[in-house]
Amino acid sequence: MSLSGAHRAAFRREAAGEGRVYAIRDDGGLPAPELADGRRTVPFWSKPTRAGRMVDQVEAYRGFEVMAVDVDEWLDEWLPQLEDDGLLVGVNWAGARATGYDLEADQVRQWFSDEPADDARD
Repeated sequence: MSLSGAHRAAFRREAAGEGRVYAIRDDGGLPAPELADGRRTVPFWSKPTRAGRMVDQVEAYRGFEVMAVDVDEWLDEWLPQLEDDGLLVGVNWAGARATGYDLEADQVRQWFSDEPADDARD
Protein backbone atom coordinates (compact mmCIF):
# COMPACT_ATOMS: atom_id res chain seq x y z
CA MET A 1 0.00 0.00 0.00
CA SER A 2 1.36 3.44 -0.90
CA LEU A 3 1.84 6.10 1.74
CA SER A 4 -1.20 7.97 0.35
CA GLY A 5 -3.16 4.72 0.49
CA ALA A 6 -2.16 4.27 4.12
CA HIS A 7 -3.34 7.80 4.89
CA ARG A 8 -6.66 7.10 3.16
CA ALA A 9 -7.17 3.91 5.18
CA ALA A 10 -6.25 5.75 8.38
CA PHE A 11 -8.77 8.48 7.56
CA ARG A 12 -11.64 6.00 7.40
CA ARG A 13 -10.64 4.24 10.59
CA GLU A 14 -9.71 7.30 12.65
CA ALA A 15 -12.58 9.59 11.61
CA ALA A 16 -15.12 6.93 12.56
CA GLY A 17 -13.35 6.34 15.87
CA GLU A 18 -12.91 10.03 16.71
CA GLY A 19 -16.42 10.97 15.61
CA ARG A 20 -14.88 14.08 14.01
CA VAL A 21 -12.90 15.24 11.05
CA TYR A 22 -10.61 18.24 11.07
CA ALA A 23 -10.19 21.10 8.65
CA ILE A 24 -7.98 24.16 8.68
CA ARG A 25 -9.14 27.74 8.16
CA ASP A 26 -8.02 31.31 8.26
CA ASP A 27 -9.89 34.61 7.90
CA GLY A 28 -10.54 33.75 4.25
CA GLY A 29 -12.11 30.38 5.10
CA LEU A 30 -11.04 26.88 4.16
CA PRO A 31 -8.25 26.30 1.65
CA ALA A 32 -9.29 24.89 -1.72
CA PRO A 33 -6.13 24.59 -3.80
CA GLU A 34 -6.40 24.00 -7.53
CA LEU A 35 -5.27 20.65 -8.92
CA ALA A 36 -3.50 20.14 -12.23
CA ASP A 37 -6.84 19.39 -13.93
CA GLY A 38 -8.32 22.71 -12.76
CA ARG A 39 -10.57 21.22 -10.09
CA ARG A 40 -10.33 22.37 -6.50
CA THR A 41 -10.15 20.23 -3.39
CA VAL A 42 -10.81 20.97 0.27
CA PRO A 43 -8.56 19.00 2.64
CA PHE A 44 -9.72 17.21 5.79
CA TRP A 45 -7.85 15.14 8.35
CA SER A 46 -8.88 12.41 10.74
CA LYS A 47 -6.90 13.71 13.72
CA PRO A 48 -6.15 17.21 14.93
CA THR A 49 -2.44 16.39 15.07
CA ARG A 50 -2.43 15.54 11.35
CA ALA A 51 -4.09 18.86 10.49
CA GLY A 52 -1.74 20.69 12.83
CA ARG A 53 1.29 19.23 11.07
CA MET A 54 0.06 20.73 7.79
CA VAL A 55 -0.20 24.15 9.42
CA ASP A 56 3.33 23.76 10.78
CA GLN A 57 4.96 22.21 7.69
CA VAL A 58 3.30 23.88 4.70
CA GLU A 59 4.17 27.53 4.18
CA ALA A 60 0.84 28.30 2.47
CA TYR A 61 -1.05 27.11 5.58
CA ARG A 62 0.95 28.94 8.26
CA GLY A 63 -1.41 30.94 10.42
CA PHE A 64 -4.39 28.66 9.76
CA GLU A 65 -6.24 27.20 12.73
CA VAL A 66 -7.46 23.63 13.12
CA MET A 67 -11.21 23.20 13.45
CA ALA A 68 -13.20 20.09 14.38
CA VAL A 69 -16.35 19.05 12.52
CA ASP A 70 -18.68 16.34 13.82
CA VAL A 71 -18.63 13.38 11.41
CA ASP A 72 -22.42 13.28 11.09
CA GLU A 73 -22.58 17.00 10.29
CA TRP A 74 -19.70 16.58 7.84
CA LEU A 75 -21.44 13.67 6.08
CA ASP A 76 -24.92 15.20 6.06
CA GLU A 77 -24.13 18.87 5.41
CA TRP A 78 -20.55 19.51 4.38
CA LEU A 79 -20.06 16.76 1.80
CA PRO A 80 -23.29 17.50 -0.09
CA GLN A 81 -22.33 21.19 -0.19
CA LEU A 82 -18.83 20.39 -1.45
CA GLU A 83 -20.38 18.17 -4.12
CA ASP A 84 -22.84 20.90 -5.14
CA ASP A 85 -19.92 23.33 -5.41
CA GLY A 86 -17.95 20.89 -7.59
CA LEU A 87 -15.18 20.50 -5.00
CA LEU A 88 -13.23 17.36 -4.23
CA VAL A 89 -12.43 16.09 -0.73
CA GLY A 90 -8.76 15.73 0.22
CA VAL A 91 -8.12 13.11 2.90
CA ASN A 92 -5.20 13.12 5.33
CA TRP A 93 -2.82 15.11 3.17
CA ALA A 94 0.71 14.83 4.48
CA GLY A 95 4.24 16.08 3.94
CA ALA A 96 5.78 19.38 3.01
CA ARG A 97 3.93 19.34 -0.32
CA ALA A 98 0.56 18.47 1.27
CA THR A 99 -0.17 15.46 -0.92
CA GLY A 100 -2.72 12.68 -0.63
CA TYR A 101 -5.98 11.44 -2.07
CA ASP A 102 -8.51 13.81 -3.62
CA LEU A 103 -11.87 12.12 -4.01
CA GLU A 104 -15.44 12.87 -5.00
CA ALA A 105 -17.66 13.62 -1.98
CA ASP A 106 -19.95 10.69 -2.79
CA GLN A 107 -16.97 8.30 -2.72
CA VAL A 108 -16.05 9.47 0.77
CA ARG A 109 -19.66 9.32 1.95
CA GLN A 110 -19.84 5.71 0.75
CA TRP A 111 -17.02 4.73 3.10
CA PHE A 112 -19.17 5.63 6.06
CA SER A 113 -22.47 4.21 4.82
CA ASP A 114 -21.58 0.86 3.26
CA GLU A 115 -18.55 -0.51 5.01
CA PRO A 116 -17.16 -0.73 8.50
CA ALA A 117 -14.39 1.79 9.20
CA ASP A 118 -11.86 -0.93 10.03
CA ASP A 119 -12.39 -2.76 6.72
CA ALA A 120 -9.00 -4.03 5.54
CA ARG A 121 -9.86 -3.77 1.83
CA ASP A 122 -8.61 -0.18 1.62
